[in-house]
Amino acid sequence: GTRLSIVLPVLNEAAGILPTLRALAPLRARGVEVVVADGGSTDGTAALAAPWADQVLHAPRGRALQMNAGAAAATGAGLLFLHADTQLPDDADRHVLAALAAGAHWGRFDVRIQGRHPMLPVVAAAMNLRSRWTGIATGDQALFLQRALFQQLGGFPEQPLMEDVELCRRLRAAQARPACLRQ
Repeated sequence: GTRLSIVLPVLNEAAGILPTLRALAPLRARGVEVVVADGGSTDGTAALAAPWADQVLHAPRGRALQMNAGAAAATGAGLLFLHADTQLPDDADRHVLAALAAGAHWGRFDVRIQGRHPMLPVVAAAMNLRSRWTGIATGDQALFLQRALFQQLGGFPEQPLMEDVELCRRLRAAQARPACLRQ
């Protein structure tokens, strides 16, 4: 079967990186590769991450640059880009691999925002709906795609912001079919 690689761009995430990586341990046990792309952390993030990742790379600083470096080092035919403050659903790997096996070129998860404010579920619902309508996802939605397609599109555009939105525009222009996972 297809191997999935999860790429995490990090920069000074020592305070929160361990819960994120520990949550990925069951996925690693099922064969998912975890690649941490560190943009030059000065707080020991890379050392903290090392026992919980398959690879920790030192990449040029900048989220797009780090994600591209992580993708280049990853071995999976499926790539999933995860922000350090985002938690995947428990069976995320199975959902992603099933979507790719079913012919999706790329996809993303619905987002839920943690917090007590009563508007947060409304904001999350609006983001999910907008994503469905426009075919655009943001990095918080754990974008995943076939590695071959990612390479064909040249990876993330090396711009400081909204690199995720621009990649989605390119995916849409290539008429790549997305899977919008509700988990």
